Amino acid sequence: MHVPLTPLAYTRALRGLICAVVVLVSLAAHSGAAAQEATDSMRAEVARLATLVDSLSREVARMGENGQTPEADDALARLRAAAAAAAGGQPTTAERSEDVEFVGRQRSLQALNPEISVSADIFGHLNKDDVEEENFFPREFEVSLISNLDPFSRAKVFFSHHGAGAHIDPFEEAGDAGHAEEDEGGFELEEGYIEWVGLPGGLNLKLGKFFQQFGQLNRWHGHALPFQSRSLPHLAFIGEESLAQTGASVHWLVPIGGRSGTYEATVEVTRSGNKALFGDAGDVSVLGHLNAFWNLSSSTDFDLGLSWIRGTYRDDDNAGDRDLYGAEMGFTWRPPGQSRYRGMTLRGGVMVLDGLISKGTPLPGGSASVFADERALGWWSAGDLRLSQSWLVGGRVDRVENPEDTNETAWVMSPTLTWWQSEYVRLRLEYDLMDRSFISNKEGRLFLQVTLAMGPHKHETY
Repeated sequence: MHVPLTPLAYTRALRGLICAVVVLVSLAAHSGAAAQEATDSMRAEVARLATLVDSLSREVARMGENGQTPEADDALARLRAAAAAAAGGQPTTAERSEDVEFVGRQRSLQALNPEISVSADIFGHLNKDDVEEENFFPREFEVSLISNLDPFSRAKVFFSHHGAGAHIDPFEEAGDAGHAEEDEGGFELEEGYIEWVGLPGGLNLKLGKFFQQFGQLNRWHGHALPFQSRSLPHLAFIGEESLAQTGASVHWLVPIGGRSGTYEATVEVTRSGNKALFGDAGDVSVLGHLNAFWNLSSSTDFDLGLSWIRGTYRDDDNAGDRDLYGAEMGFTWRPPGQSRYRGMTLRGGVMVLDGLISKGTPLPGGSASVFADERALGWWSAGDLRLSQSWLVGGRVDRVENPEDTNETAWVMSPTLTWWQSEYVRLRLEYDLMDRSFISNKEGRLFLQVTLAMGPHKHETY
């Protein structure tokens, strides 16, 4: 195999040949008669070496001018060609001569798949007032599909399956809540919408079915809540699930504030579909929401939100307008550098339902009897304290008036102990003590809640 010589190698070879010539001449001069006999052969060898020396001298001179050998030129040229071919996405000549599989530069099919996540909410509980009630049940399984469609829009779809089991109903007789009929249905659409983000003027547009922006906690899915159920005012005025309807939502990040705070406004126009609020009406409902957020220090935040939704309630006997008002606040303390081990969150809110519908006899002429001047009031408060990276303690106190009879009230007090096994698994022990004005005894239930999440989207709070 021929190996190209460097200029240093050529120089060393030249020096070796010169030394060899000197040695041969010296031997010829001192060998006498023996040298005379080899004169002819030595002259021929010296002539051959002189020719080789001249050739080497010329090669060294040429290398001094160019700095590299012809073979090195060729090797460097091939290396540069290969690098240029790789940078341009084109195979080299050698690669083209082989049987290789060509791959296009388009997006792979796997990159087009949405992000898929699954969450589960599993319960075990004890109720001394109803020993025949089921003790263990899966309350919800949820599948979420989320995809960024392009730089301007994204889509989110949530399917959920709700199982039968105990639930809190503030105005239901004690012991009756746990005997809900078994849910034989499959998965149903919980949310499904497309959202355009970053529109001019700080606007976002959302179309589809979505959890509406009535406060902050209404946007949270059930498995992400700080307690096993939503607040009593929410349960009495809206129902067990989030306020979710189909329509359009426009969110505006107000271009003021800066260091003084962040302000946002939301307007939503939807088709009335919530049974607790609007009955069988399918008319248009309008929601407005204002929210302000302030960073008080490096460790404390405070936010305040105001919400309002208006629509029409209608059933077989009654019809009339309904308004639901809400105010919600939140305070968060997380010391810098220790937020994974120390922290505190306090939340609270007030909800007012205005425009109650009488369940009595309709007025003469077929018109409905509406008590528009009556109101039902409810409030709630909750908080938790982080003791370590895994352990939290918390509690809540709620009170609400019955929207069908404001003389009836209910309140609940719930201490909790939460252990985060990891960001994927959470276990919570909760005791709910409920008292109703129309029932003489209090009702107590002990819950063990296990929530788990699979996939990139965990227990989201958004």
